This record gives sequence, structure tokens and C-alpha cells, in this order.
Amino acid sequence: MSRATAIDAATRFFDTGAFASALGEFVACPTESQIPGTIETLHHYLEAVLIPRLEALGFTSSIYPNPMENAGPILVADRIEDRALPTILSYGHGDVIRAQTEQWREGVHPFQLVEEGERLYGRGTADNKGQHLINMAALAAVIEARGSLGFNCRFLIEMGEEMGSPGLSEFCAAHRQELAADVLIASDGPRLQSDTPTMFMGARGGISFDLVVDLRDGAHHSGNWGGVLADPAMIVAQALSTITDARGQIKLPEWRPTSLTQDIRDALRDLPIEGDGGPEIDPNWGEEGLTPAERLFGWNSFAVLAMKSGVPEAPVNAISGMAKAACQLRFVVGTDQDDILPALRRHLDAHGFGMVQIIPHERAFFDATRLSPDHPWVRFVARSLLETSGKAPHILPNLAGSLPNEVFADVLGLPTVWVPHSYRGCSQHAPNEHILKPVTRDALRLMAGLFWDIGEMGKGI
Repeated sequence: MSRATAIDAATRFFDTGAFASALGEFVACPTESQIPGTIETLHHYLEAVLIPRLEALGFTSSIYPNPMENAGPILVADRIEDRALPTILSYGHGDVIRAQTEQWREGVHPFQLVEEGERLYGRGTADNKGQHLINMAALAAVIEARGSLGFNCRFLIEMGEEMGSPGLSEFCAAHRQELAADVLIASDGPRLQSDTPTMFMGARGGISFDLVVDLRDGAHHSGNWGGVLADPAMIVAQALSTITDARGQIKLPEWRPTSLTQDIRDALRDLPIEGDGGPEIDPNWGEEGLTPAERLFGWNSFAVLAMKSGVPEAPVNAISGMAKAACQLRFVVGTDQDDILPALRRHLDAHGFGMVQIIPHERAFFDATRLSPDHPWVRFVARSLLETSGKAPHILPNLAGSLPNEVFADVLGLPTVWVPHSYRGCSQHAPNEHILKPVTRDALRLMAGLFWDIGEMGKGI
């Protein structure tokens, strides 16, 4: 038996339709964690869908209640072959974003796997059910080829990532020994380009909040009161204009990171950003003097997610009493995350906007994390992906988006390497979510090769 044998087994799993069949079972479970009253469905996914598959691979599984009230359960599964061998922790989330069923186009449905051409449609195909299924199938291919993994493996599957991973940090802090490992190797997010493997070793942090100006009850006729009543919408707009300039460059010194060092710039050099199903980027937006890759992966970005004053769908001739802007800062390592909102408060007060309230969103905060591109585990995984694909992987110091990597990096103290199996045009968090069949097939082969190589390393990297 050989590395090629394991890769062939993973390839057959896809080519025979077994992957699509299993993914259809995963997708059919409507695990919308954001919908109240879905705890039983979240349990069902773990108990009836995941545990039988993991037990067939020799894992012992336990389901734990979430430390946070009304949050989804957490699954921990172990396959321990020899405690002297390396231990790999992997992660996934079985919950999905709201289905948005009425917005899906005709012929596809969020909770039914539909195959069209090179696409497999369904909620969770990309985020994240398809991705943790790929990793489980790759482990199965190695066991089939070798008769063992050659290392120990642990899985942690949570059911609340789409709610901000409530309770995950507390759970991991309380179960450090049970989750002890040498490295986290997991999959979430998209590849940078669909035809090339991608690795990232952390994530930008994210914090969301509302800016609110609430001056009075109700609205008042703009003819009778225009010019003598302050307009909340104008105040919010003017306050926003002090946060960035006209091209979106952040003005707050505390929000400008200090971590875009030469080694990070070297890692980001020549990485492709455009194409592959994404929109055309705006070259004159964002921090001047940085490349698009540096702006996306090495810098902070501020966005206004939504704004409201009055009734936008049916405006009337009245001055609203209240206006609100939902805002978000994505931030990299090198930003003092504890000072993000206090710095904004100081900034708004200094510019005369003391009437603007800052209201943090509930559970809308992820920390920023990053692992050096020169870390031994990064080099090891990169070599394996290159051997299988024949292509040097795109290596990102951190994902541009946010995920709970700080739980593994900071709470559990692990080096973290993520190998994503989706692509940027997958419509995750939107109608018509899907994965690409060629990327999925390639990912199965890559992970089978990687898990085989880990089993060959012996007692350590």
C-alpha cells in the first residue's frame, strides 16, 4: 500500500457518487442555528449523521451541551492509535446560515442536494458540511490504504459558528486536556483561486456595531420643521465621514495596524485577487500604497453593512427621529482589539459627535490570529499539497474573513493550518450556495495525500 493507493481511494469516493450521496444526507438536515427552536435539529445532525460516519472510522464520540444557554451542542470525537504518535485536531461546524429559501432560483433548494454541471447546490455544501465531509473521507481513504492512520486524530464539530461560536472558547478552556494536540488542521473558507490549493494560518478579526442617533420620538413634517430640527440621518452620515476618507482609508490611528512587516509583504507578493467568479476590484479603493493582497489580508477595513432612517421603501415628507448605521471593522494582528470601540468613542467625541451612540452587536466579535509562514507545520503541509497537485499552494498569513481560530491558537495554544475546499464564488451566506465538483475532487486527493504524509512522519515533525 502506498500514498498513491490512498489518493486513488479518495478519488473513487468522489467518482462513484459516494461523496455526493453522503453530502446529500448532510445537506438534508436543516441546521439553521440562527433560527430559534432548532436545538433538536442540531443534535440530530451530530447523532444521526456525523457519529455513525465517525464510528465507522474507529472514532469514539461524545456530544456535550454548550456552556452557553440555548446555544448548539458540541461534538468531540477521538481515534487514538498510539499516544506516542502526533495528534491532529480538526474542526468543522455543522450549523448553516439561514436558508433564505424563497430567494433560491428555480430548480435548486437549500436542503436538497442538486447537481448541475460542475456544481453541487445546497445550504452547507461550501460552509461547512462539504468541507468537513471531505476531511473525514480523506481519513477513511488513508485507513483503507494503510490499515491505520499512523497518527492520532481528534474532531471538534460545533453547531453555532453562524451565531459567532457561542460557548466554544469556554468549552475548549474547560476541555484542554481532552483536546490536546500537536496542530490544528481544518478546512473552512474559500481558495484564493479555484484551480490552486490554498493555505491560511489565521484570520482577520471582526467586530460589528451600530452607530445610532436617536433624537426624538416619531417623525415630523419636513415643511413645518425642516431647518429647525436636527436630522439624525445627516448626523450619522457626517460621523461616518470622519472614520474614513473618500476612498475608504481609515483615519483613526488606533485602527491602523502595525503588523504589515516585510515578511508578511513577502508572503502576500504576487497573490492573485481578481477573477474566479468574484467581482472586479476597485483599484482606487482602500489604503493607498498597498497592493490589493496587502489591503485584503494585511490591513484593516471598515464597512457600513446597512443604514436606515425613516422608511426607505416608502419615504414620506418627514424628518425622522432616529437613524442607524450597522458597521463592521475587519482587523489584523497588530490592532489592539480591546481598544477598538473605546478609540471610536474618543474619536467621535473629539469631532463633536457625542450624541452618536455605539452599540456593539451581540456575539459579533472574532479575534485576529496569524501563524508565521515559516512555521514547520506550514512548510510540511505546503510540501504535501505541492506533491499531490503539482502546484505550489497559495499561502496566506491569515484569511481575510473571520472565524474562531483564536480558540485553537490562543486557548488551546496550537499552531493552526487551514486548507479550504471551496471557492470565492460559492455563494456561501447567500441564495444558491454550491461547491465546485473539480475543486471537491481535488480536495479529496490533497487531504488524502496530506493525512498519508502525516502518518509517515513518525513521532514528530
